[in-house]
Amino acid sequence: MTTSPMTLTRGIPSSRINAGLAILRVVVGGIFIAHGAQKLFVYGFGGVSGAFGQIGVPLPGIVGPAVALLEFFGGIALLLGLLTRLAGLGLFFNMLGAMFLVHLPNGFFNPNGIEFPLSLAGAALGFALMGPGAYSLDQALADRQHRTQT
Repeated sequence: MTTSPMTLTRGIPSSRINAGLAILRVVVGGIFIAHGAQKLFVYGFGGVSGAFGQIGVPLPGIVGPAVALLEFFGGIALLLGLLTRLAGLGLFFNMLGAMFLVHLPNGFFNPNGIEFPLSLAGAALGFALMGPGAYSLDQALADRQHRTQT
């Protein structure tokens, strides 16, 4: 009996893999939404730009608002599984910036080290590489497009 690689990955049914991806997308997306919402709705563009300037982030008036928008809307995209690979890639580079520009001087461990942004970077890069899984808007749109073409 042969098994399609789409059905089983090392004995794990694809439905469980897709459920796991959906759970991770919701959790990681929710974290990014919360951080982006804080930057947008609590601190505002001016507050984020000022804070970024104080910690030495280059071009804080541009980077601060861009990061706030990326985290908020990229988090929504991850949560929904919409433009997942693009959102994952953008959020990965966002977290690389956070690690190298802000957290690295504080070492590895929380509360101020690279531990948390490294975890988010890994998750975001994983979504950029793997995609959202079957339980996503990306997949629903692909299925719909396939149905209209056939």
